[in-house]
Amino acid sequence: MAIAALTQGSAVSAAEPIDQIDRAALVGAIRVATQRFEDINVALAEGYVPDPSGRCVSAATEGLAAELGGMGLHYMRPDLLGITAIEPRVDGNGLHTDFHEPAILLYEPQEDGTMKLVGVENLVFQKAWHAAGNSEPPVFAGRTWDAMADDPTTPIDEAHGFEPHYDQHVWFNDDGNVHLESFNPRVSCTHHHT
Repeated sequence: MAIAALTQGSAVSAAEPIDQIDRAALVGAIRVATQRFEDINVALAEGYVPDPSGRCVSAATEGLAAELGGMGLHYMRPDLLGITAIEPRVDGNGLHTDFHEPAILLYEPQEDGTMKLVGVENLVFQKAWHAAGNSEPPVFAGRTWDAMADDPTTPIDEAHGFEPHYDQHVWFNDDGNVHLESFNPRVSCTHHHT
């Protein structure tokens, strides 16, 4: 299967087997396509903006086990997300699923104050996704995207200030392991200074 087809959110069925080699090649292609964003100034020049909360997201700050790691700082393209509101929660109508040109860049603060590009993310709002005729969540490399919605009965915000949405993270691990979960055990917010 062509790498380009694998990167589209709805192009791969959840039932279709994707082996680890295919996933590694897919993540490698995405990493090459987004390499220019290793310089955060390029990201800013291309329309990415920091999450207004300024939060460096880690599993521990979200009430989860610290060993799950972190997500880091999020830099977003509002146009790709189709942002229509930021209060009381971020909402939008974007249907963007192309990981070669992701809607969100993930950076890990470094000890020297620089930012390291550690992954990318795409996000579609559930209401817009289903209104476009999709009955199932998007799928990436054989993995169904995470469904995120805040549970008001818990002390944490499971949707991170966003309306219900589907999201998918793609991490650039230097060890060659493909990691597609929300949190990355190799990402830390230790050097984040608000």
